Formats: sequence, structure tokens, C-alpha cells
Amino acid sequence: MSNKIIIVGAGLCGTLLALRLAQKGYQVVMYERRSDMRKSNVGAGRSINLALSDRGLKGLALVGIEDKILPLVIPMHGRMIHPLNTNTSFVNYSGRKGEWINSVSRGGLNKVLLESAEATGKVTIHFDTECEDVDLVKGHISLTNVKTGNKTNDYGDVIFGTDGAGSAIRNAILNQSAKYRFDFSQIYLSTAYKELEIPAASDGGYRLEKNALHIWPRNGFMMIALPNLDASFTVTLFLPFKGETSFEMLNTDEEIMAFFENNFPTAYTQMPHLLEDFRSNPTSALGTVKCYPWQINDKFLLMGDAAHAVVPFYGQGMNASFEDVVVLDELIDKYEGNWPQILSIFQQIRKSDADAIADLAVENEIEMRSSTADPVFLLKRKMELHLEQKYPDYFSKYSMVTFREDLSYSFAMERGRAQDRILMEYASEIMDFSLFDEYEALKRINNLT
Repeated sequence: MSNKIIIVGAGLCGTLLALRLAQKGYQVVMYERRSDMRKSNVGAGRSINLALSDRGLKGLALVGIEDKILPLVIPMHGRMIHPLNTNTSFVNYSGRKGEWINSVSRGGLNKVLLESAEATGKVTIHFDTECEDVDLVKGHISLTNVKTGNKTNDYGDVIFGTDGAGSAIRNAILNQSAKYRFDFSQIYLSTAYKELEIPAASDGGYRLEKNALHIWPRNGFMMIALPNLDASFTVTLFLPFKGETSFEMLNTDEEIMAFFENNFPTAYTQMPHLLEDFRSNPTSALGTVKCYPWQINDKFLLMGDAAHAVVPFYGQGMNASFEDVVVLDELIDKYEGNWPQILSIFQQIRKSDADAIADLAVENEIEMRSSTADPVFLLKRKMELHLEQKYPDYFSKYSMVTFREDLSYSFAMERGRAQDRILMEYASEIMDFSLFDEYEALKRINNLT
């Protein structure tokens, strides 16, 4: 392989891409602004854990490291919903056996990918190295070592920007947006998030059900918890920045503790370090990035969050990024390493799907924080699970997005939204599962085709 490949960003998408390109025989040079997480605590090892599902698993299968990853995951078979004044309830993610999502540590997964990429002998990774300037015509990048201040330059025949939502490669394109007719939007939610923790119990066990994603839905805000291998849970509070019930209203110790005791009583008693976590962990923004074109001058390509950052409410950000690598891999084979063709066709194929999952993720915030406490929605979900159990060809919107890696995000969105409208309307008519007529429901759904 004569092409010199540069990847800027050694996060999840970049390392999976590097590993796959190395397996195909390419020499790859990677640059990462952060320190090597395997050697120092840079925060990534204890960042939000992620939901790994079928699209992401397909990417890991592509490079043959599923056996290294599966011991790191915890299956989550459904949502454990914690209403404020009633008992908890469990809602499966799928009506089919063998379909669930997996909680995995972002840092743990990233470390395996880094080690696997380096083990090929074809990937060189430079940490603590920031991309500061880009020549989009010549394919040059200017780099600075953030520890020593030393400056270097490098050249690549193909340069991938997998450097996240704040991508330096994308910002370089944005600086010449008129020249490249580069459309860009970054839309923030009014909701912010803060990471907290439910530690392991005194006996080393889990304080909550292990194999579930826990949700405390409240009107306008919520909290979720995902299990970790050490029996702790990573807890994330999603709350508006400003307003009557918001982060700006939680200032004193008394206000913070009263907020959790009043709104999340089943979690509050399991969070002995709540105040310390709340004070020490940042309050962070949530936003969606959309842009186009992703490829410039047949040399540069944006992938993963650099091209399509999404909010976390569908659990598909990592999975979509891994799917990027799967699609690119297929195009490399199909067009036999003809990079101008590959880059151009890749963006055409992926743009509509990236926009679809971005929109679905924003919509799902409303579902998680409010609809999961709505009896009509819960009845609709019960109907969906019944149909999935009994009819192999029926898939809910959630299942199409999460478990059908053979379906595009854009198809799942269009078909899923239509099915949701029909079943929500039907659920509001009957209001009781004992009145559910599966044949009537299927007749209404089949009228879509």
C-alpha cells in the first residue's frame, strides 16, 4: 500500500479505523491531543459508560476483537423505570430473546482498541500532540506537542478527522466554509448533564438491578444509571441549565441534597458520596453537530463525532461511529483503494443516516424523561413487545435502530415514526392491554406498505 494515512484523533472511531486500515495493509500514523490513557489518568477511563449494541458490535466483529470486548460488557435487558410515587417497573428493550444492549466503559474499550491497533505493527500513535493548522490543498497538518511545545508538520495522502465534536480538522474546513460551501450547525439543548455515582454495596455487590439501564423520569428532567464491572453505577443527571428546576438553582449543600431526596428518593439513599460528586464533577452541555461536505479535496474525510456528533439519548453515538468504519471498509474493497471515489461516495451514503440518528436522539430525550412515565406510552410499548414476541417480521422503531444493523438509520426513523403514530393512537383508544387486538394493530401497521 503506497498511500500514507494520517488519523487525527485516537478515540473510539479513530482507533477502530486505524486497526482496520492496518489489517488491510496500510501504514497509519495517528495524532492524539490527550495523553495515553493506558499510562496516565486523563479522565477517559472514568467517563460516561456507553451502550454498545448491534451496529457497534458489527464494527468490533469486523476487526476480530469481540472476544476481548465481551468480558468488559454488562448486558442490559431493558429499562428499570423508577417513578416518583409508585413502584419500579421493568420494560424489556426487545420482545425477542437474545436482543439487549451492553454497558461498556468508554476508557476500557478505547484501551483495547489502542493496544490492538499498535499490535499490528502498522500503526504509530503520537499522544500529547495537537493539530493546530491544516493545509486542505496540500494535505499538510501542523502539530504541537502540548507538553514540550515542540512543533512539527506531517503530510498524508489521506487524512481522517476523527477528533470528536470539537474537531480541529472540521474547524479548518469551517474557516474556509465559503470556498468549500461547507454547511455547519451546532445546536445545543437547554439540558445539561452531570456525572455522579452509585458505588458498590458494602458487601461488594450491586445496589440496584445489575442487568438494566435505570431511569428516573421526571417532567422536564431525569436521571439514568448504567452498571459497571466493579458493581458501581455511573449515574448521569440531565437537568436544564436554567429555570425553576435547574442546575442554577442548586447552589447550597441543603438545596442539592433536598433536590435529590425529593426527586430521586430510591437513588438518593444509595449515593453516599453525592455531595462530593456533585461539587467536583463538571456541568456539561449537550449538542448536535451536523455538517457537509465531509470530504475535502479527495484528501480529507470527517468521520464519527467530527462529522455527526449526537446527544446520548438513543445510545447510538459510538455505534454510529463504528458503523462509519464498516461502511468505509466496504467501499475500500469495492473501489479497490481509489480514495477520491471512496471518500465521495462515503459521505453521500452516510449523511442521511447521520442526520436521522441525530434527530432520533433528540426525540428520545423526551421519551426517556417523560414518556416512560406516561401510561399510554407504556401501553404502546407493551403492545410492541407483544408483537415482536409473536411476529418475527415486526420490529419497533427502537429495535430497528438498535438491533437491525442491516437497516439504515434513515429507514428506521421513517418507518418507526409511522408505526409509533399508529400504535400511540391505538393505545389511547383502548387504554388497557386486555382490549388489545393484535390483528387490528397489524392491519393498521400494514396499511403503511
